Amino acid sequence: MRIDLITKEYPPHIYGGAGVHVSELVKVLRKTIEVQVRCFGDDRDEKDTSSYAHPNIFESANPALQTLATDLSMVSDIAGADLVHSHTWYANFAGQVASQLHGIPHLITAHSLEPLRPWKADQLGGGYRVSSWIEQSAYSSASGIIAVSHGMRSDILRAYPDIDPNKVSVVHNGIDLAAFQTVRDPDLVRSLGVDPDLRSVLFVGRITQQKGLPYLLKAARDLPADVQIVLCAGAPDTAEIQQQVIDLVEELRRTRQNVIWIERHLARNELVALLSSATVFACPSIYEPLGIVNLEAMACAVPVVATATGGIPEVVEDGVTGILVPIEQVQDGSGKPIDEAKFVEDFAAALSHALDQADLGSMGVAGRQRVESLFSWERIAADTLEVYRGAIDSFA
Repeated sequence: MRIDLITKEYPPHIYGGAGVHVSELVKVLRKTIEVQVRCFGDDRDEKDTSSYAHPNIFESANPALQTLATDLSMVSDIAGADLVHSHTWYANFAGQVASQLHGIPHLITAHSLEPLRPWKADQLGGGYRVSSWIEQSAYSSASGIIAVSHGMRSDILRAYPDIDPNKVSVVHNGIDLAAFQTVRDPDLVRSLGVDPDLRSVLFVGRITQQKGLPYLLKAARDLPADVQIVLCAGAPDTAEIQQQVIDLVEELRRTRQNVIWIERHLARNELVALLSSATVFACPSIYEPLGIVNLEAMACAVPVVATATGGIPEVVEDGVTGILVPIEQVQDGSGKPIDEAKFVEDFAAALSHALDQADLGSMGVAGRQRVESLFSWERIAADTLEVYRGAIDSFA
């Protein structure tokens, strides 16, 4: 069996959960089957991995058109594959065209949905309309779709009601259990500006609407004065949300001295050290198909306080591995809380409760046990292989 896996992100250029998913999945799948990776960007020095860029004639074109041009440059090379597997709208067009041209099944893994990220229109303009069209067309014609959570499956069927529910499977994201485990390195933590001997609330994520960082910064106003607020946050979607975060951080720093903001991308050993030293991990997302960051925190035995939305309740077990914060959301695709003040207040209360819990250690242990039993990449790869075989058999 040969699978051609299409992705924008691939090591060493990873900036989101989809890239992590692809990287880890490929490592395990290659132990069993042939996987040809076709990715965007610079050449990779890796066997069975090919990189592609848009032709020079598209250099000044809209980024969405550059994406489509890059996709088309891959299609001929996919000849001979038994199945093409695309990740995110950036790769869906290549998968869709290759399926038609070569007569092979096209499988999509859904990491996010364009209709549930309407704020992208402010960032991308007409490019967002193009990405939305590509996604809708690819999903409608695909042989099968993998959702990374049951919550994501429901979102797919709600966003695209014409899709046959029988072709949407659920295979969760996974976690590298060897790479993410508790590692005490107080000197490294101090070098990042964090005191490992004091309590801390840690946030890790991009500065986007969906990650909900502004809500956490507002909730932090009500946390005990000794608690460090550690933000590993960068790559803002827009100048506007970046300025909003800057303003909120500056406001918070006027009342407390222990707000640590790390804007650069952390090396894995730095991230693991910070996670291992954190008292509580905070995930205030308003849109999260699953949330790999929560898996990473739980693998390092850190209790998680997270929004009860999307696929997060499938990861965080309320009262066992952390605390889920309820949210009533606007149903316009934005996911914003109907009552922002209440959501912020509830998030602050959950953080305070978690910080004061005497059994935080047991929550951390339970989190580690949960990821070991349900979210190993070996299990995710086995489930994905099963979907591959079903798609190929059905297509034939």
